[in-house]
Parts: sequence; structure tokens; C-alpha cells
Amino acid sequence: MAYECRKTPEPEEGFVKHPEKYLTGKRILPEPARKVEGIERLVKNMYAFNGGRLSAACQLLAREYSQPDVTIGLSLAGALTPAGLGVSSIIPLMNHGFVDWIVATGANMYHDMHFAFNLPLYRGSPNVDDRDLRKHGVTRIHDIFLDYEKVLMETDRRLMRILLRPEFQKEMGTQEFYYLLGKVLNKEEKQNFPNGREVSVLACAYRNRIPVFTSSPGDSTIGMNIAGLESLAQAQGFQDRFKLKINPSIDVNETTAIVLNAKIYEKKQTGVILLGGGSPKNFMLQTEPQIQEILGLEEAGQDYDINITDARADTGGLSGALPSEAVSWGKIDSSKLEESVVAYGDTTAYLPMIVSYVLSTTNSRQLKRLYDRREELMDKIMNVNMTQNKQYPELLELMKELPVAV
Repeated sequence: MAYECRKTPEPEEGFVKHPEKYLTGKRILPEPARKVEGIERLVKNMYAFNGGRLSAACQLLAREYSQPDVTIGLSLAGALTPAGLGVSSIIPLMNHGFVDWIVATGANMYHDMHFAFNLPLYRGSPNVDDRDLRKHGVTRIHDIFLDYEKVLMETDRRLMRILLRPEFQKEMGTQEFYYLLGKVLNKEEKQNFPNGREVSVLACAYRNRIPVFTSSPGDSTIGMNIAGLESLAQAQGFQDRFKLKINPSIDVNETTAIVLNAKIYEKKQTGVILLGGGSPKNFMLQTEPQIQEILGLEEAGQDYDINITDARADTGGLSGALPSEAVSWGKIDSSKLEESVVAYGDTTAYLPMIVSYVLSTTNSRQLKRLYDRREELMDKIMNVNMTQNKQYPELLELMKELPVAV
């Protein structure tokens, strides 16, 4: 039986799309955070409730995360890059040396590409008729508007061509994938912003050799594009040509290797900045249970923990789980629990203030450029697995009994 592919329903007969009806707000391309005179006094004058928690987060960053022996992980959940947070806050924080590795949703990295390609997003309103938006070819992320054809579909078209480049034809983790994509976006950014303005998180990560991971690579338009190309290759018998595969197990080992190196090999400290919750938060924190449960090493957990969240703890979701609960899993060092901060609020409101405070009160840290140490760090985790894992001999014998793949 033949199946007819259905196209997206067209607007009513005689109806003409006019996306410009909605794309009239201010373009989302904020200025990067800078030193702000008086912000230190402002933050220190916040004493109670979530103002006090925000103040505590700022001061913890300036006091402890600024130390050169701390490896800092940043997790990104929620629509942060389309809201302009990549441009305004995340890139300045990266360039200041306060980000050593990142776990982000694929959606954040997808929307980051719009900025590198100079495809505009606009300030809109959540109080609109979404049926009318659809008719006029406008897509909405709460109060952010983007042209469906000229931004969303154009990004997909460019991304698919990028994914067909020779360097992408292999199995890899998202760290290597985003490094290759960031290299392309770095070139695009320089062409589209010849004044040197930095607008893409992935391009900045490429320049600074900051590893970027996505814990659920299929759960985004990037994953959709990879799947679409794989399906096309299978349908046409081109599996031997299109070879891009994202292997999440590589990400599990490579993220764990970063923390393992910092805590076990270098005997130094680690800290996390968790913006929102969800899968990125868990993926960043599970590195410690991986070291303890799977590799069998004695380890206490992350030394410092800052959470910016709007989720409640009593619903049982990971997004609202408190650092004290993480202690029970070995994710956070119990002796450092007092150093953990949870500030309840909107990241889009808190993060620009946090970054301005850090820029105003601390010196920049030397970049760790961990991407350049990928092979070294992976060698270390494999060595630990073979020499310290007590289950290793038994597991190896069971593995030898598996049939050889043909």
C-alpha cells in the first residue's frame, strides 16, 4: 500500500502570509554583560528570601568559584539562548573563565545557531492568537517571535548541509559534534559580525575549547535533522556514506572523565552552576555517582553547587531536587552542603545580574581548554576502570562469552 505524504496545511484560499505583522518588536540581540558600578553594593544589600539567596550565589561565585583549582560546570535548561542569554550573559561568563564545561539541551544549541547565522528573533507577546501566528508563518517561544520560513526552516536547511560535510561522517559524542559545529559557526559569526561581536555560545566554546554536551541528543531539532538524514540515507542505500551517529555512552564517559581528573588525579575541587533543571542538571551531577557506583572509587561529591530554579522540591522532580537530596546520592559533598545555594526565580532575570557581579568583583580565570585534553582524560578513566573497578575481571570474562558480531 502506498502512503501519501501530507504537507503542512496551507492557509485559507486567497490568504497571504504576512509575518511582518508580528515581527515588529525589538530584535533579541542584547549587549553583553559588563562591569557595573554599584552592583556589589546592590547585591550585598539583599539579605532575605530569594534576594538573599541570589546575593549568596553571587558571593559564592566570587569567593570560591574564582579559585584556579575549581573546575566549573554549567548546565543550561529552558529557552535561554533564544531569549538572548547566550549573548548577554553566558558568553561573557565563558570568556571570563568561569565556565570549564557545559551540559545544555539540544534546543538551546539549536537556537544558538540563529544568532551565528544572523537570523533575527524578535520580542513579542504571549497574549496573541497562536492560530493567527501559524497562518502568518510565525513561531512563538512565549514572548519570542521568529519567522518560520526565514529563521526556523532556513536554519534547518543550513544545518543539514553542514551535517553532510566529510568531518561529520563518523560515530561521535556530542562533545566532538559541537566542537565541529562550533568551528563552522565561528566562521559564520565572523562573516556576519565583522566588528568582532560574539553572539554564539557554540562558536565561543570552540574558540575557548570548552566542552559542550547534550544529554538527550535526539530531543531537539538538531536530533531531528540527524534522524531525517539517516532515514534518507537508508531509503537510498547510502548508509555507507552518511555515517554520522551520536553515541550517548561517549558523553557519559567524557563528562565523568572531566570530574574524575579534577577530583581524583589533580586532587582539586569542582563546582556546578545549574540554570534550571531537567536532563542537563542530572547529567552534570551524575558524574559523581558514575565515579562511585560504576567505577567503584571513593569520592565525596561536587564541592560547590548553585541552583537557579523555579521548580518545587515536593513534586519529586529532579528540577526541584535540593542539594541536600543530592548528598544522599553522593552528588554533592556532605561536608560542603553549607556552600550550596538554591535561588528560586527566573534565570532570565537572575543570570545577567550574577554575571555583571562576577565581572565587577573578580579577575578573569585562566581558561582550562579541556577539549584539547580529551584523549588524556579518556585514557585516565579507562585506566581507572581497568585497575580500580573490582567487578572488572568478572565482567571481562562474561564479555568474552558474547558472540562475535559479524
